Amino acid sequence: MTRGEDSILLFGRVKKLTFFLIAGVSLLFASACERNYTPKPRGYFKITLPERSYRKFDNGSCPFTFEYPAYGVINRDSVFLDTVPDNPCWFNITFPSLNGNLYLSYKEINNSHTLNDLIEDSHRLTFKHAIKADFIDESFLRTPQHVSGILFDVGGNAASALQFYVTDSSKHFLRGSLYFYNTPNADSIAPVLKFIRPDVIKLIETLQWNE
Repeated sequence: MTRGEDSILLFGRVKKLTFFLIAGVSLLFASACERNYTPKPRGYFKITLPERSYRKFDNGSCPFTFEYPAYGVINRDSVFLDTVPDNPCWFNITFPSLNGNLYLSYKEINNSHTLNDLIEDSHRLTFKHAIKADFIDESFLRTPQHVSGILFDVGGNAASALQFYVTDSSKHFLRGSLYFYNTPNADSIAPVLKFIRPDVIKLIETLQWNE
């Protein structure tokens, strides 16, 4: 065998050795990465929840009063859920620090707005969210102040996570729907919804009709 052939064989062995060394190091590195890598769950911004206290709503013109959270701001828009309000007691409670809004609409029960029609409309509007909802749970409501109705918990990524209607069954009918100003995501709004829900129930429990 000539010196040139010896050089070629030696060069070939060096190339093979280098290849195996690189391959071995790569495998060890990949294995170490796999052992150390742990997928992290999706994170959300931490929300600072406000202190819980209440104010009384009594504007003198609406035929009802109630208590609402002090972190909420009552306002009346010229357009209510893309609809021109047909009653001055259609308004909303905005929660600026929580990026939410509770829409409230009042109607007097009469020949034009029968109790059955108003209840059917409330169910229809709530179940419009069924296409995105994982579930819609109904809780019956009744207070000593002649207030009764249904609270709807809407699960999943529906646009509205909480809705309700209450009535005295003869003259007054009030409907509420809670929305958040962000893309519906059940996981991200869960802490806020858990905080607001008791205050919505507090509103219902303290609601009184003005005869």
